Amino acid sequence: MKTIYKVITFAAVLFITISCGDEFLTKEPQGQFSSSGLATESGVEGLLLGSYKMLSGTGLDGQAPWENDVQNWVFGGIASDDAYKGTDAGDQPEQSFIEAYDFQAFNGHIRNKWRGLYKGVARANDALNTLKKVETISDQNRARIIGEARFLRGFFHMEARKMWRNPPYISDEIFDITDVESTKVPNNLEIWPLIEADFEEAMKSLPETQAQVGRPTKLAAMAFLAKAKMYQGWDANGSANSVKLLEAKALLDQIVSSGRFTLVDKFADNFLVATRNNAESIFEIQYAINSANDQASNQGVGLAHPYIDPWGCCGFYQASQNLVNAFKTTPSGLPLLDTFNDTDVTWQTPYNGPLDPRIDHSLGRPGILFKDFKIHGTDFIRDVSYAGPYSSMKHVAEQAAFGVGGWGNLTANNYRIMRYGMILLWLAEAEVEVGSLERARELVNIVRTRAANPGNFVPKAIQGSSRNDFTIVAGQPAANYIIKTYDTPWADKDLARKAVRFETRLEFSMEGHRFFDLQRWGIAAETLNKYLEVERTKRVYLAGRSFVKNKNEFFPIPLEAIDRSLKDGQPTLTQDPAY
Repeated sequence: MKTIYKVITFAAVLFITISCGDEFLTKEPQGQFSSSGLATESGVEGLLLGSYKMLSGTGLDGQAPWENDVQNWVFGGIASDDAYKGTDAGDQPEQSFIEAYDFQAFNGHIRNKWRGLYKGVARANDALNTLKKVETISDQNRARIIGEARFLRGFFHMEARKMWRNPPYISDEIFDITDVESTKVPNNLEIWPLIEADFEEAMKSLPETQAQVGRPTKLAAMAFLAKAKMYQGWDANGSANSVKLLEAKALLDQIVSSGRFTLVDKFADNFLVATRNNAESIFEIQYAINSANDQASNQGVGLAHPYIDPWGCCGFYQASQNLVNAFKTTPSGLPLLDTFNDTDVTWQTPYNGPLDPRIDHSLGRPGILFKDFKIHGTDFIRDVSYAGPYSSMKHVAEQAAFGVGGWGNLTANNYRIMRYGMILLWLAEAEVEVGSLERARELVNIVRTRAANPGNFVPKAIQGSSRNDFTIVAGQPAANYIIKTYDTPWADKDLARKAVRFETRLEFSMEGHRFFDLQRWGIAAETLNKYLEVERTKRVYLAGRSFVKNKNEFFPIPLEAIDRSLKDGQPTLTQDPAY
């Protein structure tokens, strides 16, 4: 089925008309859109596609895709205990500051994240305002367009609220595409209620199913509304907000009881081009590529590929030793919730201790087959002494999908930003806080049962005579994979909470969520400072670094945004007081 992103590259060009009349001096400039010319059903659809385009991290002049990539490998990964910046010390220094919790208002990555998100908001608002002028359109299509635009606007604002403590909210009522002053509004309101209102309207307006993959459905809007509530589920000190958690639980229960989604049998199928938009998918960022055009490809993670052929660039986003250690299990197959980081999983010699099999689908490590390409080695890494021997993997396309376009790192591997496993584990979080510990255990065990499927196990591979050759050893896993369910009833609420959160890390590691999970749980400072205590002994560039509580949970508002918010001689935006 054709996805909407294959037509994003200016479908709106179809709406430009060229006249040969005598009044050529009053014609609209060629190649420029007019508001009146787009006030048609097809015109609004084109504007809406422009907002979808911003989901890919591209579509903004003067910005690298990874600076606004919603996969958040920089802000959600490198800023967490999941990953190092990687590559070498001199490459992309803006990311080095983020990794070291030196968040500055002039950091170009932070600035362009802001620019990209609010351009997405602007495009959604433009579509909504133009739709108001369209007379010839069915009620069904009008409702759907409103639902999609409100979903996108809610999405971009939620990404902003995750990044910044006090971002502004821009509605269609105040947005005027002809007036640059219209969006200069103060950031003195909590915008979570407005984000929720967008997703609530999307739930009402969106259909149960969509003809094209990549467009949100009613249940996708419900899932993102639940996510917004989960992000309000704890305060800065980690105390639970039972009202918001119960509201989220009601939505999550509806999604589960709908029967529309299920976990796929193989964990790895969430990270392959061949198995996009599967039974687990609730909403995916769609990517496409062919030999002639890579503009709709997964460009945001282009740098985060191994340094060896066939990629050759660029070695960013390397998994941390802390994350690798988190995949250790007890001989009985359960996680080491408190002691996982006491000793390291070794890499110079094979590690024979028990491991959760998800480790080798989440990151690359020496001696283990890297997807279906070759056995991972230190030659995958640009500078082992700088950021260790591990690499990132989930976003990397398999061999059959590599090299379709001009640069093989740009692929059609979708980003599964909302999948069913999240629903199950969010529901488990809520169940713990309301006291339903056994229901939480049941939900966690559903996720662990899938992970324990032997079909998930990476096979052992033996190096051949050339670097790219290997032989699979039939029936033999690559490591000592041991994972089991929690079979003893949960009676301790604190232990149950810790188990659910640990499971969340294992299931979604290196997917750009970790920093924001720690933020929403109110435990970022304690977790990341404990991480830094050990990492200072491994990564010399982290010496002396620390995470400042009640500050580093959020990023500073870009200085450029404040400067450009001047209205009547005064900025309408104010900086986060923590900065």
